[in-house]
Amino acid sequence: MAASLPPMAIMDFVQRFQALQLQRDTSDELIKDLLIYCERVESGLRHENSRLAKELEDAQLDLEDARKSRRDLQLQLNLATARMGQFNADCDSMRNRNPYIMVLIDGDGMIVGVLAIRLEAIADHLQFNENLIGQGLEGGKTAANALRNSVLQHCSELTDEIEVMAKVCANITGLSKAMRRDGSLDSPDDLREFTLGFTQGKASFDFIDVGHGKERADSKIKECMRWHLRNHNCKQILLGISHDAGYAPFLDEVVTPDDRCRITIIEGCPTVRELAQTGLQILNFNNIFRSEKLIPRLPTPPSTWAGVTSIAPPPPIASPVISIKNGVAPAPTGKKPTIPPAQKSTWSPGPRGLDPPITVNATVLDKIKRRTTNNKLCNNHYLRGPCAKGNDCCFEHDYKATDEDLKAIAYLTRLNPCLNGQNCELEFCIYGHHCPSVVILPAANGKDKEPVCQAFGCRFGREDHPPGTTIKHPRKERWEKDYERY
Repeated sequence: MAASLPPMAIMDFVQRFQALQLQRDTSDELIKDLLIYCERVESGLRHENSRLAKELEDAQLDLEDARKSRRDLQLQLNLATARMGQFNADCDSMRNRNPYIMVLIDGDGMIVGVLAIRLEAIADHLQFNENLIGQGLEGGKTAANALRNSVLQHCSELTDEIEVMAKVCANITGLSKAMRRDGSLDSPDDLREFTLGFTQGKASFDFIDVGHGKERADSKIKECMRWHLRNHNCKQILLGISHDAGYAPFLDEVVTPDDRCRITIIEGCPTVRELAQTGLQILNFNNIFRSEKLIPRLPTPPSTWAGVTSIAPPPPIASPVISIKNGVAPAPTGKKPTIPPAQKSTWSPGPRGLDPPITVNATVLDKIKRRTTNNKLCNNHYLRGPCAKGNDCCFEHDYKATDEDLKAIAYLTRLNPCLNGQNCELEFCIYGHHCPSVVILPAANGKDKEPVCQAFGCRFGREDHPPGTTIKHPRKERWEKDYERY
């Protein structure tokens, strides 16, 4: 039966087998390619998995470190917050500890030119009168209490436990002179006792004598204000400067917007326009200071040497009085002899100038000079006030001196040089600041005039005499033997 198949059928099988063989080879190649591809993909995924695993491990480590750091930072923040709160509490405590109000008064203006402690002041229903300064020590204490009470009354909203500090800066000598001219002061000692009482009245109150000199009180007030303005314990600064426009540029310089509420100007006389324009608060203490300026009034009859010398200002640069020739007074006549002032001179011995001339009754002068030993009058007692030595003083205190006696005592005392010379700042200094024994006499030619010192053993130096002075009786220990003129 097989022999009966046609030969072409076998070749068909061969072709079919070959086709199948080709298809199998293609399938194997496909499978091979698939395996290679899968191996490559698996290898890539394996590396990617390793990388991601590494990153995950690192991220876990970073997360743990971040957690630890956050905990540490949180602890530090909590500690810092607690510490800051303590610091704020301590700062507030220090700022509110020992709070005070600072009162700064320019006495050269608020007292000399404008205020002076008002003699009609009312504080706590207690009325002061014109005897306040005359009360001396006690009057100063009363004024200090009045000022403190008024400040506390106007600043009561600050705190119940606040201290009041006050500084009054003034040239007491100039202040004394102005108040004497105003007629509100009889003796310079009253004012000095008053300032002492003001200082003693409260431990935090000071009445400072800055002495003679331009702007000394101003500079002290400004520096004190600058210092206290930086101190947070200072709750308020009261400035007694309403009279002086010179403070306006200083206030504009140092006062910041935050400080404006801490500064108040005390008004005595109406505040000058420049200070009003600063916009600072103005407080009127009519119960402490008077609003009118000091006005010179007619003097009252003097009872002391200071009163005698202050009745009228000295005439323009006049030479000192003529001394009595040979120290002997002329015989008294029906009319009381006097020693007239010498001729006017243009010479000035220094910054203090010439002492005011004294016209002395020769008879009275001779009477005073005749008192010797224990009978001699005490210069300090009669010219300055009660002698500090009291009963221990060896000189006379009980003699009732007249005005003429006081002039004679002053003349004799002025023959002694002042230790401070022309640098003396004491207004009523009783000693001489240049030789008072110089007179102008005709020269030898009968035409010119020359100064002559007629003192016996003159105690003054060369610079205390006018140039060209002839010394008739020089003192050996002070003057050279061959000295005649200079």
